[in-house]
Formats: sequence, structure tokens, C-alpha cells
Amino acid sequence: MEALNHRLFLWINATPDSPAWLLSLATFIAKDLIAIVPLLIVALWLWGPREQVPSQRALVLKTGIALLYALGISWCVGQLLPHPRPFAIGFGHQFLPHAADDSYPSDHGTTIFTFALAFALWHRLWSGVVLLALGSAIAWSRVYLGVHWPLDMVGGFLVGLLSCLASHMAWQLYGERMLEATHYVYRTLFAMPIRKGWIRD
Repeated sequence: MEALNHRLFLWINATPDSPAWLLSLATFIAKDLIAIVPLLIVALWLWGPREQVPSQRALVLKTGIALLYALGISWCVGQLLPHPRPFAIGFGHQFLPHAADDSYPSDHGTTIFTFALAFALWHRLWSGVVLLALGSAIAWSRVYLGVHWPLDMVGGFLVGLLSCLASHMAWQLYGERMLEATHYVYRTLFAMPIRKGWIRD
């Protein structure tokens, strides 16, 4: 597997001869595109057609649970199976500054793939497909810029899949109670903007 990992990395990784515009695009994707996760979560919780807000908030909370599981599993895997980043062993070319911490599985890959899979499973298939495409772009960019191995991204996808399964099982046990408690806290903290109609009740 390690030999395959190295071959795939060299096939994707940029070189000093790579176009400057492509390096700039990859840097934007690698650093900034992940912001779609918190932006979508906030927008789906605060706004939307009144009849769709309850299902949107259930999706947000269920996705949030999956993300917590995912980051917890990712941390545990990183501790149990430490793996250096390519630049930490002098392999390939690095174009994005990054700490030389463990690379497997990718935190960016874990986050965006968990988010995408959650939307594919619990929202609309088309929205999940769009987010999976964005996740694939983020995965490509971070390998292209030399801060991750390809299998780090595969690991992030698998952790996301496992975390969505865990979240779905947990939701059957305490999801509705958690949603009610979260609603109570939200209405208490945001009573004024809710009253003024800036955000949904």
C-alpha cells in the first residue's frame, strides 16, 4: 500500500514547473473552500422556508454529531497509526506551509467528506454529490501542494462514512431530545433577533 501511496502522490504532486495559476487555485481550494462547512451549517439553522426549518435543523444537528464522531475517530487513528507527511520525509514538493504533524487521516478530508456524506444520506442526493465533488477538489489540492498523501484522503472518506453510521445510530437513541434541548438554548440566547424576524424561530 505504501508503494501505491508514493506512486499516486508523485503522479498528483505539483513540481517547480507547475503553472503559477494552478498553484494559486490549489492553494485557495486547500485553505479556503472548507469554509463552506460552517457557512452552510449556520445558514441552514437560521434561515429557510418555515416548513423546512425543522428538517434543516435536524440535519444540522445530526451532521454536527457525525463531525464530532469523525474528528474523534480521526484523532484516535492518528495516535494509533502515526504517519509522517510527505515533506517530513523529504518526498515530493511542498507548496503550502504546514506543521509536520501526523497526516493520516486528513482532518480536511475527514471534515468535508463527513459533511458531504451526511448531506447525501440525510438531505438531497444532488447536494451530497456537489459536496463530494468539492471534497474531491480539496483532497486533490492538498496532495497537489504536497501536504498529504492520497491515502490520507481515502482514510478521511472512510472515517466520514463510519461517523455518519455512528451518528445515525445515536440519533435513534437521543436525537429528538437533543434537538429539543438545542432549540431551547437557541431560543433563549437569540430571543431578540428571533422576535425582530431576522432569523427563524
